[in-house]
Amino acid sequence: MTDFEKLQQIKKEAAVTGAALLTLIIFWCVAGFGMAGIDVSVFYLPLWAVTGTVGVWAFAILMVCVMVKFFFKDMDLTEVEDK
Repeated sequence: MTDFEKLQQIKKEAAVTGAALLTLIIFWCVAGFGMAGIDVSVFYLPLWAVTGTVGVWAFAILMVCVMVKFFFKDMDLTEVEDK
């Protein structure tokens, strides 16, 4: 893999990570604030507290698994390219 290809891959991974962060923030707002009007309890906690904490945590783990499987590549960054 050339240095240019590595740079392109790094840019792609950074863009996907940024998009995942934005998606996670939106999910956190919806799962936390969006569920505040629903009068349901889970383990004596309001639903918004459970979805805003455990739900966001589980969603983040799911997003990381998807990113690693489909977008990230394992590459050696210390490899010296022959010129």
